[in-house]
Amino acid sequence: MKKQIRLNAFAMNCVAHQSPGLWTHPRDRTTEYNRLPYWTDLARTLERGRFDGLFLADVLGVYDVFGGSPDAALRNATQTPANDPMLLISAMAAVTENLGFGVTSNLSYEPPYTFARRMSTLDHLTEGRIGWNVVTGYLDSAAKGAGKDKQTAHDDRYDVADEYMEVVYKLWEGSWEDDAVLRDRISGIFADPAKVHRVRHAGNNYRVDAIHLCEPSPQRTPVLYQAGTSPRGRQFAAEHAECVFMSGPSAKIIAPRVAAIRELAAKAGRNPAEILMFSMFTIILGRTEAEAKAKYADYRSHINPEGALTLMSGWTGVDFSTYDLDQQVRHVENDAGRTAMDNITRADPDRVWTVREVAQHVGIGGIGPVAIGTPEKVADEIEAWFDQTDVDGLNVPFAVSPGDFADIADMLVPELTRRGRYKGAYAKGSLREKLFGAGRARLSAPHPAVQHRPHIRAKAAE
Repeated sequence: MKKQIRLNAFAMNCVAHQSPGLWTHPRDRTTEYNRLPYWTDLARTLERGRFDGLFLADVLGVYDVFGGSPDAALRNATQTPANDPMLLISAMAAVTENLGFGVTSNLSYEPPYTFARRMSTLDHLTEGRIGWNVVTGYLDSAAKGAGKDKQTAHDDRYDVADEYMEVVYKLWEGSWEDDAVLRDRISGIFADPAKVHRVRHAGNNYRVDAIHLCEPSPQRTPVLYQAGTSPRGRQFAAEHAECVFMSGPSAKIIAPRVAAIRELAAKAGRNPAEILMFSMFTIILGRTEAEAKAKYADYRSHINPEGALTLMSGWTGVDFSTYDLDQQVRHVENDAGRTAMDNITRADPDRVWTVREVAQHVGIGGIGPVAIGTPEKVADEIEAWFDQTDVDGLNVPFAVSPGDFADIADMLVPELTRRGRYKGAYAKGSLREKLFGAGRARLSAPHPAVQHRPHIRAKAAE
């Protein structure tokens, strides 16, 4: 039996997200990103299409690598301005019942104690539909905004992240016992102090001596997403992640990354099949092939090449303003994101990219593939992609929002459902239960979070 196709919508609390210039299209509404009606309408559209979740990207710095200045990012709305994604989620949860929310939050610049409370709060308010995309950042501008001279070295950031995860696991899983909250109106006792435990942690990067401020939420630990596929990122994903997001323009690039993470997960004692892999995949639909191609041509006429290269400069740490448009892109290693540079240099030795080609490709949906056609043709391409890569789902960016998502909900989803490759209805329960099965609202062994639960610690101490 072939695996079910899962869909996440991929967006960001900004203008255009990964299709620079498309905000000028008359059907695009992303300039309304700073108004709640845009987001609640989008959430309703995604739930109509039974999307598994809305995956919200985020950055804390400005894209100022291109030309050594933020000017290009500001001119082209290249993920600037960018508002906080977390503040959107309660409103979208209020108008939906099943849609999940994967929110990106950079652990490099927020103490784990306060962050743990924010995520527990969202898990309560969404009734267990929240996930966290764990990132360590890739922009020096973010580090400078947080009072540092530059970001921590790439692999060192993951060492910090490992300790950060230990701290939040202790807070989410170990501070309150399952039956600590009584809500006993007769006795007047709300919580049993004997079942609420102080978390003490003294490590290389963090010190905590406190109880978690939130009572246990439906999932306790949110569903854990991770989005780095560098060697060190894969190691982190194999230990911590439940869902991994990756991007690349071809199956030849994605397939080995999927296999590498599954192999590392097995070595870590985890079931490789229980780490869900989502790859970026842009979808442009038409009722006919001609309609789809015309739509794509229309979209391409709105691409802003400078905006696209501003994005790539930020992702890779390479100033593409210094390159000739027909110059071949060569590999550079630095402390920015590793995966984006690999995608256009050494990940596929059979493909050589010029700067011009990078700008045109990134201009619609980022660095993933773009499928264009009727629902039947695109469904065929998606099925082939799944067979070639062994992914479990797609993170779907947009060229025009919310129109592209409405097209998927109204045209592609019925076709995938007809083929038996897409759910006919949402499963009940929390986001984790919808992804992994009934009765699995919380993480299970051998995930490292489990060892911090009070009864597990007590057994280990015996």
